[in-house]
Amino acid sequence: MEQLQGDAPVTGVDGDPRVAELRGAVARLRRQLAALPGELPDRAAADEELAALDAMVSHGLPEVPRLRRSLLLIAGAVGSVSALSPALGEVRAGIDRFGSLPGGR
Repeated sequence: MEQLQGDAPVTGVDGDPRVAELRGAVARLRRQLAALPGELPDRAAADEELAALDAMVSHGLPEVPRLRRSLLLIAGAVGSVSALSPALGEVRAGIDRFGSLPGGR
């Protein structure tokens, strides 16, 4: 199993570290997005999708295509903000860990 990084708690579906890692990455990106000064036209859309992503992984193993769709929506909303790039990369890495799910739908 993967080692957890940062402040991701060891919780989730049956203790699956992928869930904990992704939830931690989503929480970090949400905090950084909230702390971002200035106007971001798609801030609300990004925050809503981050909340949906967190809910998905909190309620069982998520479907990989839905995770990837969420990532595209979030990246589209915040992708041009270089200050959020590292946190967005963590979310992507967390989603990529689900890519090898059996029957990954």
